[in-house]
Amino acid sequence: MSADPTHTPAPVFAAAPVTRAAPTASLPRRRPVRPWVLMYHSVAEHTEDPYNVTVSPGRLDRQLRWLRRRGLRGVGVGELLRERAAGRADRLVGLTFDDGYADFIEEAVPLLRRHGCAATVFVLPGRLGGGNEWDPLGPRKPLLTEAGIRAAVGAGMEIGSHGLLHLDLTRTDDETLRRETEGSRLALEEITGRPARGFCYPYGTVDHRVVRAVRAAGYEYACAIDPGPLTGVHALPRVHVGEEDTALRLYAKRLLHPLRRRALPSGPAAPAAGTPLAGAGR
Repeated sequence: MSADPTHTPAPVFAAAPVTRAAPTASLPRRRPVRPWVLMYHSVAEHTEDPYNVTVSPGRLDRQLRWLRRRGLRGVGVGELLRERAAGRADRLVGLTFDDGYADFIEEAVPLLRRHGCAATVFVLPGRLGGGNEWDPLGPRKPLLTEAGIRAAVGAGMEIGSHGLLHLDLTRTDDETLRRETEGSRLALEEITGRPARGFCYPYGTVDHRVVRAVRAAGYEYACAIDPGPLTGVHALPRVHVGEEDTALRLYAKRLLHPLRRRALPSGPAAPAAGTPLAGAGR
């Protein structure tokens, strides 16, 4: 029954205070970890580099030293994600090397081990001992052989798949897509005797159909470049690192990373129809 607006009764008792739960906003919230994953390709002395995929050994050495001075340690992506799930990834940086160039063993591995780092190298089991024919402007660079892949495993590096032949997967038919994803995983596991848990999209091009195929092939994670709304465990964003990335440029990329990359959700990318999303890179 509502009160009579024309009558004000004399107060008898003070109104009992209403007890409310403390707002959840007042509780401290832990900021989500935004994994910082760096994307390298070839490590070699060079005079021409039309696709900006080569870092000299001296530059890589200085970049790894820069990480170490800031209390950061480079690890493979699989380790990064496991440590993130355990809440221990704040001082870790993912290091990836695309294409599986032979110079990874010759130049990158000694520097990584010198600085106490590990990395994931994404290789092409359909081009073992071949070259980077997908880069028409060159220069030609040899790729890892089976022995080179096993040497990388022996050095403590993670091996992931970059597909079989370095194709734009968003332009392939379903059977080719299955071979490039599931077939490459099986081939790598035959070579290494270990599970191949990670995949890397050639050229960084990815759409919902390709993400679904990678998940169906049994990969635990996949690396992209700038996957936009597809960002998730099966479309991890990465930052390209090149010869021009001095300490100042790395600092800026680190600083801008939370603004340019969305926080990583806990689940995989949602499967739905969509268009390809690509970023700069090979």
